[in-house]
Amino acid sequence: MNLMVTHKHHLSPSLLPHTIHRLEASKIKLNHQEATSPLPPPIEQFNLEETKQIHSHMIKTHFDPSHPLPFDSIQRHSSPASQFNFLITSYIKNNRPRDALSIYAHMRNSDAEVDNFTVPSILKACSQLSWEQQGKEIHGFVLKNGLDMDVFVNNALILVYAECGSINSARQMFNKMPERDVVSWSTMIRTYSRSTSYDEALDLIREMHHLQVRPSEIAMINMINLFADIGIMEIGRPMHAYVIKSSSSVSIRTPTVTALIDMYAKCRSITLARRLFDRLTHKSIVSWTAMIAGYIRCNCFEEGVKLFVEMLEEGVIPNEITMLSLVLECGSTGAIELGKQLHAYILRNGFNMSVALTTALVDMYGKCGRISSARALFDAMDERDVMTWTAMISAYAQTKCLNQALDLFILMRNAGIKPNEVTMVNILPLCGDAGALDLGKWIHAYIDKQGIHTDVVLMTALVDMYAKCGDIDAARWIFTKATNRDICMWNAMMSGFAMHGCGEKALELFLEMERRGIKPNDITFIGVLHACSHAGLVAEGQRLFGRMVHEFGLNPKVEHYGCMVDLLGRAGLLDKAHEMINSMPIRPNAIVWGALLAACKIHKNTTLGELAARQLLELEPLNCGYNVLLSNIYASAKRWNDVAEVRRTMKETGIKKAPGLSSIEVNGVVHEFIMGDRTHPKTQEIYEMLGEMMKKLKHIGYVANTSMVLLNIDEEEKETALNYHSEKLAMAFALISTAPSTPIRVVKNLRVCDDCHSATKLFSKIYGRVIIVRDRKRFHHFSNGSCSCGDYW
Repeated sequence: MNLMVTHKHHLSPSLLPHTIHRLEASKIKLNHQEATSPLPPPIEQFNLEETKQIHSHMIKTHFDPSHPLPFDSIQRHSSPASQFNFLITSYIKNNRPRDALSIYAHMRNSDAEVDNFTVPSILKACSQLSWEQQGKEIHGFVLKNGLDMDVFVNNALILVYAECGSINSARQMFNKMPERDVVSWSTMIRTYSRSTSYDEALDLIREMHHLQVRPSEIAMINMINLFADIGIMEIGRPMHAYVIKSSSSVSIRTPTVTALIDMYAKCRSITLARRLFDRLTHKSIVSWTAMIAGYIRCNCFEEGVKLFVEMLEEGVIPNEITMLSLVLECGSTGAIELGKQLHAYILRNGFNMSVALTTALVDMYGKCGRISSARALFDAMDERDVMTWTAMISAYAQTKCLNQALDLFILMRNAGIKPNEVTMVNILPLCGDAGALDLGKWIHAYIDKQGIHTDVVLMTALVDMYAKCGDIDAARWIFTKATNRDICMWNAMMSGFAMHGCGEKALELFLEMERRGIKPNDITFIGVLHACSHAGLVAEGQRLFGRMVHEFGLNPKVEHYGCMVDLLGRAGLLDKAHEMINSMPIRPNAIVWGALLAACKIHKNTTLGELAARQLLELEPLNCGYNVLLSNIYASAKRWNDVAEVRRTMKETGIKKAPGLSSIEVNGVVHEFIMGDRTHPKTQEIYEMLGEMMKKLKHIGYVANTSMVLLNIDEEEKETALNYHSEKLAMAFALISTAPSTPIRVVKNLRVCDDCHSATKLFSKIYGRVIIVRDRKRFHHFSNGSCSCGDYW
């Protein structure tokens, strides 16, 4: 079992939300917007230059309505307040929310009346910028001036809190509304859906239905999008029936059918999606895009290409939004060849290579692992926005290229581009993966200093980073400080406790979740079962597994069975672990059999280990880890002929054992070591320090545990091999490079061996250091001669 992988549903958010908003559409969801404010009668749409021209005229005339305006169609704006409202609305429509807020500030300083037409518009500007504090100030103005009875104003307040990530504040506004319209319900449902609070969204739909609030078409589309995000067919079909029942006309309009197509595709029912698509009498470009994107999402690339060709033959010309959507889907599914074909089509057909579209291509190549292609596109761009830089940083993050990502981050700052929360969410996991705590702290300080909006996703990323860097107390502090916690943040904290072996604290956190009414999901149970496994809490783990099924109605997935096999196996209950595998209603995978094999190595059960290894090698014959584990089990039993046979098979099939690798961060630089490493610039000093360390161990009577060297060589050679393990080299480097009493943090890619574990306990006492080692399973905190794991790992 690999505990170090923390499942975070939302730690990798879309890199292009602001870009897509600028394009006014993305796939299905953003093509239809409900009005949230009582805007004046429709006026001609003015572009930015025309708006600036009108603005300049109004300034010159001091907003005197007696002077004729440059365009006849806006002469009805006869009062200063109307002129201010016109400018605010026009700047927002031209995606200039900062200018709209400047107009608002000027309006407040004048004698013009700020009314229920002004407030929703200016709150929309705050929403676009995610400026919660400004939204709160306007909220105070609303209360002071008696505008809080206006449903449109309250809808705009819900939206601004939602866009700023303050879901609880949005819900409080919704609850306090003296009157709600269908937009109120729709906005709140969409808010919960976007924050992945699906249970709360479903509860709202049920309440809306109970109160007989008839949904508008846009409200139904938001509901359908919710069911699409949940992606469960069993509840998708009833939504379709509800749409038919709630429709005011005989036939459902194209936008709603298009949303249903998207929903069925996300529920992996591409046949039903296609059936709806074929029945459409009028297929919009959005409908074609949804169906083609659905094929790509379901890995039906050939069908997607055929439909794309059919669309062209029908005379429907794809637009930039179509290409953007399909490129994004290729990135999500790793469809690099199709992505390259779409890129070629874009170039051949003279599409404007806008910042948004080029950013999507950079993101696609990055997600498909084609870093050089992504960087070539990035370097060729004349204009880049924050999302372009973030997409390229994310590409480096995908391939764990910490140094390249940080170099680009520095270039981004030097270019005068201010990172946003999405940028930071992509960098922080790299610090966690490398165990680079100092760097993670610097980034955290940078976030605070620059005033970057810390939404729930970024706060979760910080919790996860601190936990993976070994500072579980800092992770808990961030968690406690957070005012808005979603299930993902609770899960990140739970997984943090699990990887640090804090079983009791994980259980306490689970109980706190229950007291607060937070419903655990399947990821929650993976975290808490891992915690029980690494703390030896067998009875508690078994009880929680039962509650998951019988009390919370969650069907165990293969990962949950893997946790239980790991829990029982670590405790030495190998027969019970094997019985659980045999009783599984789903086919056990490599995770499950791998947990049993690892337990067999710990408890030296060769017979059951062989059985597990055979199953694993059928599932993943080229996995070096399972071959090595089997070889080690044979070596522990001194079955050297079998060891030789396993290694011969590995050599013939080209399987190579992954070398032990340990990394350590000193003064913001990550240094890596392998066993017997002599490539470091300070190799001589490191080996001199290592010699001193081993002398001090022997002086206090320590004898190397040579049983851990699973090679048929003499004892002296085994002891030498143990001395040069990568984590010992990393610790030696830390001792010569850091001040006395400074904690030492080592990250290792393999499980810590028994000898290194015992030796590190003594090193912590000899040198008076706290030594924190993160291996592929968990954290070990060594202090004053003991380890936090209690020798149970």
